[in-house]
Parts: sequence; structure tokens; C-alpha cells
Amino acid sequence: MFVELNHLLNSSPDKLRQGELTLICDVKTDGSFLVHHFLSLYLRAGCKVCFVALVQSFSHYNIIAKKLGVNLTAAKEQGQLIFLEGLKSSVDMLLGERQKSEQTNPLQFISDTGSDLKVLYDFVRESLMPSSTESWKCPVLLVDDVSILLSLGVRAIHLLDFLHYCRATICSQLKGNMVVLVHSSADSEDEENELVVNYLCHFSNLILWVEGLATGFCKDVHGQLRITWKGSCRMKGEKDVVKDYQYKIQDKNVTFFARGTSAAVL
Repeated sequence: MFVELNHLLNSSPDKLRQGELTLICDVKTDGSFLVHHFLSLYLRAGCKVCFVALVQSFSHYNIIAKKLGVNLTAAKEQGQLIFLEGLKSSVDMLLGERQKSEQTNPLQFISDTGSDLKVLYDFVRESLMPSSTESWKCPVLLVDDVSILLSLGVRAIHLLDFLHYCRATICSQLKGNMVVLVHSSADSEDEENELVVNYLCHFSNLILWVEGLATGFCKDVHGQLRITWKGSCRMKGEKDVVKDYQYKIQDKNVTFFARGTSAAVL
């Protein structure tokens, strides 16, 4: 996890808010470093995590997690981390390969005529339901990233249903948290993707909007981050709180600074 980001978000493994939906939205840049942050944060905090990883392999996430002081393999073996490797599961479905176990592939929709995500929702719900034999803290669902589901043929209405039921179960019923990454673009012609973005923006408690620099590549500034705490989700009548930063990604850390204060513009 990135300590400086925790400071900006007023969060830490010992001080977690519960029942919240966090949206990571990246525009013309890669916001996955924020996914790695939240994954390591919640595992360090002792939360039960279901990670629907649709972009990269387990080994990719594990290599980066080790740099942040977390061992995903150990977390899986202890039952703290339920990891759905979307790349492997989708290839299995496309090639018609059967799983060794009798469990249904959570990405069953790929081989079906429809795009219903009920099987995926059941997988998430069963993974995070509390058990008398476990003592993990609040359940957490991470999805990286939901735009991939649209690319795999899921209709926007079915994806919205999936997000709605996950939010109702995890955030409202179980008092856990959700972290969802989605891509966006101001000039996008993908109406279904922007519909999902608008839905997530409306129902999120915290929005992390990541953008590339309008001027292009810069070695000292890698992008811009807008943090929005949604007032309507916290207290009736309370206004949104918005703060803007720029950032630089390092090997094991990310530094944040106010816009215009980097050495690149001095």
C-alpha cells in the first residue's frame, strides 16, 4: 500500500470505513496502481477479499503485491483472498475446457447466449459470506476492471444489475466495501461503457479520477488524480469534497503533490 495515499484519503489498515463503494476511473492513462494499493491495504487490514481480476494474471498481481509487502499466495492459502483469474477462466470457456472441479465457471456467460452475470454474482456472494470458522474483518470486493466485462459481450443492463446486487449485498447487508476500476473517455462513443461510468459515479462514496497529462509524457509527473468524497452518500445536504493532485509512480511507492509544484514546472 502507499502510505502517502492513505494520508490523503485519511485511511489506514487500522482505520477503515465500512459500507462504501470506491470508484477508480482512469482516462487516457493506467490507474491500476490504485487497485494494487487497495488490494494490499485490505489484506494488511485483515479483511476477507474477493478479487475479480480480469486484466492480468495472478503472478502479475503477486509480484507487485510483494513489492508492497503483501504475499498473495499466502493470503490465498489462508483463505483470506479469493482470487478469480479472469484471463484463465475466460480462455477455458472459449476453448470449451471443463474445470477439474464440479463448480460452475464464474464467467459462464461467455459460452451462453445471454450475458447474465448471476453466476458471477453467486461466486462473489458465496466467497464473502461470513463463516463461523473464519475471523476476518469486513468483506471486500475488488474488480479490475468492469470495462472488460462489456468487451466480453455483457450488456450494460446486466452489468448494472450485477453491480447493484453486489453493492446491496456487500456494502449494505455485510457492511463491507467495494473497489471497482473502469475506463472512461470524454470523447468516447461507447455509450454502454459511459452508462456504467455514470452509474458508478452516482453511487460511489469515493471517486478517484485518474487522468494522463494533457501535455503528454513527463518524467517527473505521470498523471493527475482528482479525489472526490461524495457528500450525498455521507450525509444529507453535505456537499462533495474535491481535491486535486499530480503524482509520480516509483518502483515501490507513489508520490503526490499539488498541481504545479513539481520540479518539472519550476
